[in-house]
Amino acid sequence: MLGNHGRSITKAVFTPLARVLARLGVTPNMVTVAGTVASVAVAVICIPQGWIWQGGIALAVVMFGDSVDGTLARMTTGGTRFGAFLDSTLDRLADGAVFGSLTAFAVFRMNGSPVRTWVIVAGICSIIGAAAVPYARARAESVGVVAKLGIAERTDRLIVGMGSAIVMSVGAPAWVLALGLTWVAFASFITVCQRIWFTARHIDEGTQ
Repeated sequence: MLGNHGRSITKAVFTPLARVLARLGVTPNMVTVAGTVASVAVAVICIPQGWIWQGGIALAVVMFGDSVDGTLARMTTGGTRFGAFLDSTLDRLADGAVFGSLTAFAVFRMNGSPVRTWVIVAGICSIIGAAAVPYARARAESVGVVAKLGIAERTDRLIVGMGSAIVMSVGAPAWVLALGLTWVAFASFITVCQRIWFTARHIDEGTQ
């Protein structure tokens, strides 16, 4: 949902940067790998240590900047199948690092309470959802169905998950993080169901 609007913004912002990178010989795949390494490093170093708002800002900059790979690809190669595969695969590593680190924060930094347990369970479910949502789309495409629909795209999940953590880190009660991760987990489950339903309805069209 939010991702659809964000693509037009990132295209306008990163077109000048993409032109510079293209002149320097930087490839889209280089940008993809560098962005993923930076995202994972920021997540696993900052969040479990409790540096949540600092890590959140750094992640926002890195992940927003990582969008330049798509703009660069359109300018240079026009986008390759391997590039799309690499980008999607490495996104899963970044997502897992973010939600895994939020769960680790709850395990190691939060005081024992029902809310802490709630955050841990919701965090684990969010990790599962971060893998299941794109997997459902990929499997649908393997049988000829383009199942891009769903109430929670990657951008939505990351903004809600990290946003709730940042709000908590600046003084809000811990249940704010619990609610945020619960939404991520629930919305991921609904999105998977939507994609399964859509694929079931259109799979015969894809095999014709």
